Amino acid sequence: MAIVTLLTDFGTADSYVGEIRGVLLSLAPGVTVVDLSHAIPPGDVAAAAYVLERCWPSFPVGSIHLAVVDPGVGTSRAGLVIGAGGHFFVGPDNGLLGGASQRTEMPVIALPVPAGASATFHGRDLFAPAAAALARGEPIESLGATHPHPPHRLTRVVPHHEGKVVVGQVIHVDRFGNLVTNLTPDLVPGYAVLEADSLPIGPLRATFGDVEPGSLVAYLGSGGTIEIGVRDGSAARRLGLGVGGKVRARLG
Repeated sequence: MAIVTLLTDFGTADSYVGEIRGVLLSLAPGVTVVDLSHAIPPGDVAAAAYVLERCWPSFPVGSIHLAVVDPGVGTSRAGLVIGAGGHFFVGPDNGLLGGASQRTEMPVIALPVPAGASATFHGRDLFAPAAAALARGEPIESLGATHPHPPHRLTRVVPHHEGKVVVGQVIHVDRFGNLVTNLTPDLVPGYAVLEADSLPIGPLRATFGDVEPGSLVAYLGSGGTIEIGVRDGSAARRLGLGVGGKVRARLG
């Protein structure tokens, strides 16, 4: 049976996630529904895009990824279905699915809004039925017409060199306060010294246990990029940094 993953900013205090699950199970009985996260900060499309890009490769080919962080719900923004990497992605055209659109293997489909759909809850009334149709094995082309425009992509800043310094930035802050950066291991050799907000962090370590409790530590995170953390603490609180904060690797 098909797998549908769910990623939203709805939280769990209200009924919204449950309603989406209800539609999926009603229209595709027996489907396996997996929650990626419902704790994305409200309206934070970039955070959702990061989580989606990190998670989807862990799932089997054929999985369907339903992602709804949609500040523009009910406006003229399109709802899309994208087939890429052997997976399907369903959600709003606001940059959330932009990573998938770079690997698309078939036409990108624009979903028609059903009559009677709520203008403020496309997750339930537009995207969940489309994901359920894919879970039943319906072809992507049956869900709508080819989207006439390239899907929207978020602007991403890439690391750059300033003399003997590689300058990156924080792209995500996890619930532990670890600062996930866009610096990759090929840009940060073992002799480099990391610093965040002009505060020296030191060279790359393997894990938190390599420094004393309460100390800052730079390490290669499980997502494949450099992260800044605090052993038994929060780097975000310690440094006062969030997404967009500068992190530098001094090479000499």
